[in-house]
Amino acid sequence: MTLPAVEIPSPCFVLDEGALRCNLEVVDLVRQATGVEVIVALKACAFWHVFPLLAQHSDGATASSLAEARLAREGFGPRVHTYAPTYSDVDFDEIAALSSHVTFNSVSQYERFRVRAAGVSCGLRVNPGYSPVETDLYNPALPGSRLGIEHLENLPDGIEGLHFHVLCESGAEDLVRVLEAFEGRFGEFLPRLRWVNFGGGHLFTKEGYDVELLVETLRSFKNKHPHLRVILEPGSAFTWRTGVLVSTVEDVVESGGVKTAMLDVSFACHMPDCLEMPYMPAVVGAVEGSGYRLGGCSCLAGDWLGEWDFGRELRVGERVVFEDMIHYTMVKTTMFNGVRHPSIAILRENGTLDVVRRFAPEDFKNRMG
Repeated sequence: MTLPAVEIPSPCFVLDEGALRCNLEVVDLVRQATGVEVIVALKACAFWHVFPLLAQHSDGATASSLAEARLAREGFGPRVHTYAPTYSDVDFDEIAALSSHVTFNSVSQYERFRVRAAGVSCGLRVNPGYSPVETDLYNPALPGSRLGIEHLENLPDGIEGLHFHVLCESGAEDLVRVLEAFEGRFGEFLPRLRWVNFGGGHLFTKEGYDVELLVETLRSFKNKHPHLRVILEPGSAFTWRTGVLVSTVEDVVESGGVKTAMLDVSFACHMPDCLEMPYMPAVVGAVEGSGYRLGGCSCLAGDWLGEWDFGRELRVGERVVFEDMIHYTMVKTTMFNGVRHPSIAILRENGTLDVVRRFAPEDFKNRMG
């Protein structure tokens, strides 16, 4: 991504419209070659300024809360698939009114709300008992998982679909193994269903992903179960490597022989996945190695990451650019400590920068009441 010569606010999330369109070409290839429905997972990208473009290259959206369901309905129309680990009395009626499909995490939740879901296609989330995800925090198939039903004795009346979600930035070969586990555990119910949702985590826009194997796998499943609608709800695949987070060095401190470049962004506030995953982002013009820690601007002692070798000394006022920050990272941004959100911008295909949102201290107050 080549940033424009014009001044970019700092900090700022910048989405590259051209890179997004390249990803959408792959999305369309998968849709057209297989006949599956590919819907946008808002939990990975709630950047509503690009919803009109995403809506042209998808089959709807998936939501995990009332707020997401409202946004999905506004941006993608009536094709809203909603799943939440648990629903509340306060929100459920509006969620059902906004959704075309609602998936329940347990039979007891379905029984509790089924009458109020009249007119909506209802499903159950199931746990195939296998996931390739190695980080426990992101693995929903671990023993004792609260996500999805492990064993289903009978298919409750009114259930039209099953949903599983056990992948995370995974390859096509992982889906092959997951489908084997899913059909082995729940295959007996497939003849009685109308749809199956394969969840997210299908990173088919990543370089090196075996798109041919994905297409072959999806076609094979549909050939075995021609009566079923098959749905994928990737998150990262739509906005993979489509943008950056631009920051500025505000100070350089040294303690115990360690140099830390103090930035106007925060890992705790703006990039929490870097601390919780842990996930090491790429930094433009730097490689991992002895040099500089990158320090965040919050008061959390652990708000730092690194080290990176820039091949030179960093100076106050320089820009530090984190790559691939549009999917998940941007939606996890918080205002802990009252730290200001980064601005949000789109780098248009003609090279101009469209700053669609700047945040102010008043936004922190407004969040509190």
